[in-house]
Amino acid sequence: MASLNLASIFSYSYRSLSAPVTLLRTLASTRAYSLNKKTLVLCSLSKRKLSCESLKQDVACTTATSSINGYPEYTRLLPCPSHNNPPRIEHLVVSEDGPVLDYICKALDLPPLFVADLIDFGAVHYALVCPQPPPTATPEQIRVFEEVTAPSVLKKRTSIKGKTVREAQKTFRITHVNQFLEAGMYLRVHVHPKRFPRCYDIDWKSRIIAVTESFVVLDKPAGTTVGGTTDNIEESCATFATRALGLTAPLRTTHQIDNCTEGCVVLARTKEDCSVFHGKIREKTVKKLYVALAASPVPIGVVNHYMRPINMAPRLVSEEFIKGWHLCQLEVMECKRVPLARCFNRREILCSRLWVALKRSCI
Repeated sequence: MASLNLASIFSYSYRSLSAPVTLLRTLASTRAYSLNKKTLVLCSLSKRKLSCESLKQDVACTTATSSINGYPEYTRLLPCPSHNNPPRIEHLVVSEDGPVLDYICKALDLPPLFVADLIDFGAVHYALVCPQPPPTATPEQIRVFEEVTAPSVLKKRTSIKGKTVREAQKTFRITHVNQFLEAGMYLRVHVHPKRFPRCYDIDWKSRIIAVTESFVVLDKPAGTTVGGTTDNIEESCATFATRALGLTAPLRTTHQIDNCTEGCVVLARTKEDCSVFHGKIREKTVKKLYVALAASPVPIGVVNHYMRPINMAPRLVSEEFIKGWHLCQLEVMECKRVPLARCFNRREILCSRLWVALKRSCI
């Protein structure tokens, strides 16, 4: 039975990559790309293995695939290219049982080594049951969805026994090339994951501000992501800081700052430490302080806005009160004209003050 390939079954608005410019290492520019291609797939979940390889992996050579399968030559995902490929997301409905690697290679006509790298990057996701198609879905896409989610079909699948359809439609990350796929499952393959080339240019050990039994404080560089993205958990601050410190267990993210922002980030050593830090955030004993460059003066005082309580992009905000929306507050403490070099020195001082504040809050 042929693979069911549904193009554009899900819609996305845009993706962005923050790339640093030459003005020291603080400022960054952002490129936006529109997503233009999608398709449909599914898989199973396993524990992610952390690779403690060197910061720059020596895989620059091009690997030629076997002449038997006829796949063209391709360059490994690592090292990171200087630019991103056009976004491409494939959504698949699995038509036959088997290993995820074999199925994706056959369905999308991709080399096995390339698919294996995508899985290592965390760029392949699955769900036991195909999610609801968007309003823009074609009649054929709706027909396929109704066919694989019919109650008579779902009753025969032991993998979803005891689960509601909504629970079975939740997506997870594929983490092993041999994970088993069951017919009717859903797969999402990010064929061109967002890349972060800045990760390979950073001396990560020099970015470590402090290390304790529970936390690691990192001076995050601009143009990097704290804990990874939906399609790339490899090129992240957490992964590279873990390797720089030679840790056997991966560091965990406790909070986020934007990719284009640099400054203090607190990473937890264990799941329990992460919970402790989250508790301090809920108790409002943790504050974030920023130093920003502005083109014109900013009024001193508190700025209020309200954010829609939905954990998905785009983050809608309003200056007017809306019932049920979260109140967000920003206090502008100081605004004055300063030389550019002095501003960077203040950032380093700010990192030290934040670490002192963190130690005091943990006592």
